[in-house]
Amino acid sequence: MESLVSSGIINSYFKKLNDSLSADAAVVGGGPSGLLAAAVIAEKGYSVNLYERNLAPGGGMWGGAMMFNKILIEENAASIAEESGMILTPGEKGNFVVDSVQGTAALINRACCSGVRVFNCIAVDDLTFDNNEEVNGVVINWSPVLRQKMMVDPLMTMAEAVLDATGHPAEIAARLACKNGVELSTATGGVAGERSLNVVLGERNTVEFTGEVYPGLFVSGMSACAVGGGYRMGPIFGGMLLSGSKVADLIIERIERKQL
Repeated sequence: MESLVSSGIINSYFKKLNDSLSADAAVVGGGPSGLLAAAVIAEKGYSVNLYERNLAPGGGMWGGAMMFNKILIEENAASIAEESGMILTPGEKGNFVVDSVQGTAALINRACCSGVRVFNCIAVDDLTFDNNEEVNGVVINWSPVLRQKMMVDPLMTMAEAVLDATGHPAEIAARLACKNGVELSTATGGVAGERSLNVVLGERNTVEFTGEVYPGLFVSGMSACAVGGGYRMGPIFGGMLLSGSKVADLIIERIERKQL
C-alpha cells in the first residue's frame, strides 16, 4: 500500500510537470492578481502554469490587515469577486467586506478548477529569450534550493507570455532589467519603485500600470505599482482583481496574435 501511495503521487505529479514544459502563459506569483489572471486565461481554453515559491498560494491576502482577517473590495470590482466565489458583505460607502481566508481560498479554487497547473514550492529564478529578444519562458527551481543557495541547475519551461505577479519586489521585471540592461516600458526605463501608501491613488495605479513592460513580459498587482512607480494601497483588494482581469485580457491578445 505504501508504494502505491508514493507511485500515485509521483506518476501524477511528473505527468503534470512534463505537460507544463510548454504553456501559453506562465504566471509567477500566486497572489490575488496572479491567481485571477491565471484563472481567466485558463477559462478561455489556454494552458497556464502558475509558480508560487511558498507552500500556499494567496500572497498577502490571507492575513487581511495586521492579521485581522478581513479585507475590503470596492463596488467596481464586486462582480469579479462574486464570480470568483467570494462572499461579500455590504460595508460603508459602497465597499464590501470579505473574509480574507474565504476570499483567498475562493481565488485558489477558481484557478485550480479552471485547469491552471499550480506549482507551489517552486520559484522562478530567471527568464529565457528567443532570438528576437522577446521573453519566451521561465527558469525554475525548487524554492529550498534557492533559499539555501545550493548550486543546483534549474529547468526551463516555455511560454508565449510571462506575468510578473511577485508583489512588492517585482522580482522578475527587476531581474530582467538588471541582468540584461534592457529598458522597460516605464517612465524611467526600469523599475521605478513603489511609493508609500495612498489608498485611492494606489488602487488607481495598480490598474493603470498593469500591462506589458517588455515583449512577452507583463506585470500586475503590486508588481505593476513597483515597476510603474505607483503607491501601495493597503488591505483593499479591488484594484488587485481589476489588475488581474486587465492583464489576462492583454495576455490573451498576445497569445492569439502569436498563434496566428
